[in-house]
Amino acid sequence: MKLQCDVEVVSRMLPTFGMKSRGKGARGLLSIGKHLDKTSQRSQVYMMICTAKDKTGSKYKLKDNIEKFFTWFVEEGKATVRLKEPAVDICLSKADANSLKNFLCAARLADRGSEAGSLPLSTLTPVRARDVQQPKKKLTIVSKKDYPLTSTFPYSLEQLQVSYCRLARVDMRMLSLKALRKLDLSNNHIKKLPATIGDLGCLSELVLHSNHLESFSEALCLSTLQQTLQLLDLSQNRLQSLPAQFCQLRELVNLKLDDNKLLSLPFHLGRLNKLRFLSAAHNQLTVLPGDFRKLRLENLDLFGNPFVQSNPLDLSSQLTFPVSLQELASRAVANLRISYGPHLIPAHLCRDLELAKMCYCGRFCVSFYIKMAVKMNLHQVSHTVVLVDDMGGTDAPVQQHFCSLSCYCEFLDVSLRRQIKERYERDA
Repeated sequence: MKLQCDVEVVSRMLPTFGMKSRGKGARGLLSIGKHLDKTSQRSQVYMMICTAKDKTGSKYKLKDNIEKFFTWFVEEGKATVRLKEPAVDICLSKADANSLKNFLCAARLADRGSEAGSLPLSTLTPVRARDVQQPKKKLTIVSKKDYPLTSTFPYSLEQLQVSYCRLARVDMRMLSLKALRKLDLSNNHIKKLPATIGDLGCLSELVLHSNHLESFSEALCLSTLQQTLQLLDLSQNRLQSLPAQFCQLRELVNLKLDDNKLLSLPFHLGRLNKLRFLSAAHNQLTVLPGDFRKLRLENLDLFGNPFVQSNPLDLSSQLTFPVSLQELASRAVANLRISYGPHLIPAHLCRDLELAKMCYCGRFCVSFYIKMAVKMNLHQVSHTVVLVDDMGGTDAPVQQHFCSLSCYCEFLDVSLRRQIKERYERDA
């Protein structure tokens, strides 16, 4: 049984001499195995600790010699083993949690005097320098010939880049790297993302540009990425849409969607209130969602999209007269902010309410409305705007919804008066 971790051996006699431990562990390799006791001439089970300064190792007898285990933080890879003789505490940290549990279990069995045959023993031999090196935190692979096929990725990795390796799928070995903060899988052939990427509880940067992605699953949007993901690069893929749940990734600061086939942006994009950098150049966007007005960005790039020219008379109407009772009830729930859920109302009504549209008058409409595109200067939502077209414009069409014909007519009236005023001021 072997364990790689940071280890510090602290003598409990130090306070007696007015001394303190240095409080810093060294990278080491711990082994449990049999060793010949020269005093009794019998083989007993020992724990051996090897470090870079002591490659031959120090041995500690285990049978009837462990006073106590301290395992409150074992899930964080930390534990302490208190020995009776010598009076030392062996402090372990930065260990793999599962390996640490197995090691402590073997040490407990050795302390109780279990038969050697029932213990996973190792040979107690001096270690090589590479066995006691500090754990690797960053790994970059940019060639298929360098990709590990038989060995595993170091569990301690915090940054992993695997590019130009022609990966057709995400290697499941990467998804066991619980300390991973940045995962860069750019320039591969990945078509689909596994939902288990959402189990990487520390992941703050996910780079997937230049792949063959055709979708971004709802499961990822509802995973722990909601609390951790700050940068997401999906540029140069084959995405045509993003799920409505995409806007649950509310920690996003930087979002890159360039060079895809997106026909629209997520309906509730404005809920990403921490978003500061957004690029969606060279897609198939014709109009922006109404929620886009809520964004507060530092940099915005929408160049190369076939935006439509806004025309107040070019509208799409889904109004019926009279308005249905279901629509009236749904509007009341949205306007009064009444809580709802699938345990209270049917799931399809919940989905409709999630996509409730705000009218020009400030009230909500759900399934029955008039819709049109309204021109908006993008400087209203972003400090820096990359030109929308080759003509130097920074205007783009944004969806506007109306809950009734009277709201639509009022908007036309105000819009017409504004146009007359602007034309008069320009001519003057």
